[in-house]
Amino acid sequence: MLSKPKIKYIESLRVNKFRQKYGNFIVEGEKMAGEVLTNKNIVIENVFATETWISANIHLLKQHFSKTLTVTDAELKQISGLSTPNKVLIIAQQPTPQYDNVLIENNFSLYLDGIQDPGNMGTIMRIADWFSIPYVFCSESSVDVWNPKVVQASMGAFLRVQAFETSFEDLKKQFPKLPIFATILRGDNIFAKKMPNHGLIVVGNEGSGVSQNILAVTDFNISIPGGVGGAESLNAAVATGIVCAVLKNKG
Repeated sequence: MLSKPKIKYIESLRVNKFRQKYGNFIVEGEKMAGEVLTNKNIVIENVFATETWISANIHLLKQHFSKTLTVTDAELKQISGLSTPNKVLIIAQQPTPQYDNVLIENNFSLYLDGIQDPGNMGTIMRIADWFSIPYVFCSESSVDVWNPKVVQASMGAFLRVQAFETSFEDLKKQFPKLPIFATILRGDNIFAKKMPNHGLIVVGNEGSGVSQNILAVTDFNISIPGGVGGAESLNAAVATGIVCAVLKNKG
């Protein structure tokens, strides 16, 4: 039976300051549970699962039996953030990300300048994963990558794409020669513009776009030409997907 302190602790991990305090995060769902439990870089604190799920997934729990607690459907509903709880919830330690300077200097990376929507953040992580973009850098004003909604939307991409919180100024200082691409509404046509095959792709805030201090030092201001529809702009994650597809396939 789940204790009240344990329930309170799990609920606290839905708040950024407590995720920072404990250094842990929540994973829900059978698919991601399978990926997390077999990932050697993730340290598991607890697995909360129904008896049925545990019986069907004993092979995944070989190293984690002492950390596994059987819960009822009602108890899982108490601690789940999903409208329909999905048989298993895991508490794991946030891995410490590391990056390779040479890899950054010879590939594309993403910089998220104030992305607020967890769904957008998670989807952008999936896009980076799809296009083999190894690093996503996030401003302090961006939603926390370990937010449960971000983790859920990433569909396991957080296991393969490393995310870092840093200021654009610090990143620019560390990589002064790295080409900077800013995605804006009225920039150069991304399909027609000749551009290098590496650099930092900046994705702006959903409402206000890329910050002026970043626009002041960009090498390429790029946009996706629209048709004759009535939409004023593209969703941030959708735009990121198109930009990554074009840049990764140029030349």
